[in-house]
Amino acid sequence: MQRTLLIGGAMGLAVLFGCRKEEQGGVPYTQVDFTINVNNPAYADIQVPGGWLYLTGGSQGILVYRRSIDEFMAFDRHCPYQPGDNCRVSVDSTEVIARDADCCGSAFLIIDGSVTQGPAATSLKQYHTLFNGTNLRIYN
Repeated sequence: MQRTLLIGGAMGLAVLFGCRKEEQGGVPYTQVDFTINVNNPAYADIQVPGGWLYLTGGSQGILVYRRSIDEFMAFDRHCPYQPGDNCRVSVDSTEVIARDADCCGSAFLIIDGSVTQGPAATSLKQYHTLFNGTNLRIYN
């Protein structure tokens, strides 16, 4: 009986610690799960492909980019280079690059979050998106 309890306890601890969420590029894990209606005038900037906007959420805010009629990308604005500095990327005048202008100068494509200029070596932290034609769910 005691052996069963020990094995059960050890398995419980393994599950508890094994399910810990990993942090992409050291960006702190922040629970994200919300839905927006893209037809709402407040979200007019993402009503057409190529549009983008900032939303509240994540670690340093969320950048949403509309790739096509039915595909969206969502990234945390927290720069993955030296994440302890809490630096935030912003879309620059090209409207295709998100840049950390205040800290390290790293730059990322808003179409996929990939690095275009270092010193960052990892992409922006990406969130899942689900679109049903009207509502866009962003979650991790």
